[in-house]
Amino acid sequence: MASFPANMDPALEVAPTSEAALRIQLAACFRLVAHFGMDDLIYNHISVRLPGPEHHFLINPYGLLFSEIDASCFVKIDLDGNKVEPSDYEVNQAGFIIHSAIHLGREDALCVLHTHSEAATAISALEEGLLPLSQFAMRYQGHMGLHDYEGVAIDTDERQRLIDDIGTHNTLVLRNHGVLTVGRTIQEAFILMYYFEKAARVQLLAQSAVAGGAHFAVPATEVTDKAARQFNDHQGDIRAPGSREWPAFIRLLDRIDPSYRN
Repeated sequence: MASFPANMDPALEVAPTSEAALRIQLAACFRLVAHFGMDDLIYNHISVRLPGPEHHFLINPYGLLFSEIDASCFVKIDLDGNKVEPSDYEVNQAGFIIHSAIHLGREDALCVLHTHSEAATAISALEEGLLPLSQFAMRYQGHMGLHDYEGVAIDTDERQRLIDDIGTHNTLVLRNHGVLTVGRTIQEAFILMYYFEKAARVQLLAQSAVAGGAHFAVPATEVTDKAARQFNDHQGDIRAPGSREWPAFIRLLDRIDPSYRN
């Protein structure tokens, strides 16, 4: 494991500008998704756009578990899916379609994170979607898009519909499929995914209780709207979403297995 002073560790930079630092943070994000049980074997993807006018981005190699990902393994591709550096690995076509769409349509999308986690996918299959039943869920009210299922995302013409459906939001529910989050930083994309999954699990537990005869306690709309504003306007915390938690996540990974930095 590379040794850096705390204020020079590339894994802890809030908004890294070097490819090397982005690779380390992206690898950390993969390991965190696996650690918190939001991965799906060798499937799903996280990508990061690299600095520069070329619109190149890094994405995970097709065939590695999230728990195996390290900073050196990523495939660098362009918006047409072409490798721009040699790699022994291929890129999943569905991953390319989804991620290239968001990177193409959103200049602020440094990181795009897509999962098939169980709770989030269950919510995506409910007509009512994510309900404001918990404080976790309220941050997403009025701040998430919805994309109807079109089959496995391997057709390039779906890209424009993905762009249209996410709009200016940072969370996109993919009906019957999963969820996607966008971040101006890797930390932001991860924390949005983490709390969407937590909100989804709470809702499913509450719905199970209701099925047994309990009743929802749903706050008034003006209250849930207020909570959404507080989260999304960052009231009470001027730091970028995810940046406050990130050093603790990095310490966790370094204790468990620092090989993500390799």
